[in-house]
Amino acid sequence: MMNVIIVDDEPLALDVLETYIEKLPKLNLIQRCNNAIEANEALENHDIDLMFLDIQMPQLTGTDFLKTLSNPPLVIFTTAYANYALEGFELNAVDYLLKPISLERFMKAVNKAVEQFELQNAGDVGKKDQSDFIFVKADKKLIKIKYDDILYIEGLKDYVIIRMDGGRVITLQTMKSLEEKLPAHLFKRIHRSYIVAIDKIKAVVGNMVEVIEKGQAKHLPVGKNYRDQLLEIINENRL
Repeated sequence: MMNVIIVDDEPLALDVLETYIEKLPKLNLIQRCNNAIEANEALENHDIDLMFLDIQMPQLTGTDFLKTLSNPPLVIFTTAYANYALEGFELNAVDYLLKPISLERFMKAVNKAVEQFELQNAGDVGKKDQSDFIFVKADKKLIKIKYDDILYIEGLKDYVIIRMDGGRVITLQTMKSLEEKLPAHLFKRIHRSYIVAIDKIKAVVGNMVEVIEKGQAKHLPVGKNYRDQLLEIINENRL
């Protein structure tokens, strides 16, 4: 699934794109932005994979905004003006949609973005497997956390709390985005609000998973939508 934002100063255009996005399960809308300033804040606070970016906006155009980004997500330009197409493609945009945008044309652009996204991820798989740590943004800095130090991760609205025996780190991002970054063979989502390190599970009691935090037993709930996957792991390693 790709995390996306829409950037447009026209409410109707935002509504149309949001409606289209909701029809496609591969897209997860994180935020609607009315201008480049809001979009920049969204990019800083969330892991965004794809940005639908209008070109003609007040204060800062979409193309000028994109030029300010050192590590931009994939971009699909949306505009009512065809004369910006060349500049859009020179900025390595995935596609260029002319308003009014039909669902068919929208889906075609999204399919191109998904293909690029999957190719990028395929290239990153080897890198992820080789590392034993992750960097997260917290307290205005990037903090290195070793996978082996993580007990479990707790979701709290727009934040996640990474719990370790030696303390905790709070970072502004979604559970979904963090789950996608963590190695699936080391961590398992057991609830909409919890991800647990598999090797830190001490016991399973009913619909609860037990881990040891600061010398005390901590029980984490297992959601009904995640129970079957957890049971698969247990049965694979059961005597």
